[in-house]
Amino acid sequence: MAQASIRAIGIDPGSRITGIGVVEAQGQKLKHVHSESVRLGTGSLASRLVLLYDRIEEIVGTYQPDVGAIEKVFLASNPQSALVLGQARGSALLAMAQQGLEASEYSALEIKRAVTGTGRATKEQVQHMVRVLLGLSRKPAQDAADALACAICHLHASQGQAEVLPAASVKSRSRRRTTRR
Repeated sequence: MAQASIRAIGIDPGSRITGIGVVEAQGQKLKHVHSESVRLGTGSLASRLVLLYDRIEEIVGTYQPDVGAIEKVFLASNPQSALVLGQARGSALLAMAQQGLEASEYSALEIKRAVTGTGRATKEQVQHMVRVLLGLSRKPAQDAADALACAICHLHASQGQAEVLPAASVKSRSRRRTTRR
């Protein structure tokens, strides 16, 4: 009997560059589906948030993930930066919700620990481990690697619920196909 697969989209939100990664798990095996760093440019915040929303909506429509994962806001020393990052997260969360995806949130520490074994890993260590875990020929860009790591973190966290997830996957995929605009 073939193992059911589950596909997760991970998002590393940013107001200038947002990483997006889609990973599929079949049992213990992880497969890279898609990743990119979305460069949002230097326009108004509102136009960047619309661009981010539209791109996530397009990726969800194309790659049909079952679940979403997003990095939590870190404690920023600059309150304005934290507010802008929160708005980017909101745009990403809304795009996933509008497509019928449940989104889980993980801290940078949780994501690093899930991928590298330590919460104190550097960005380069995360890139390296993402490349190794997904069998990529080269390391992905930092923002894309962080997004892939977020998706991997969610898939690892979900493995304890293995009996529940495959049934939820089938339901969420069929529901999204019938409710899309």
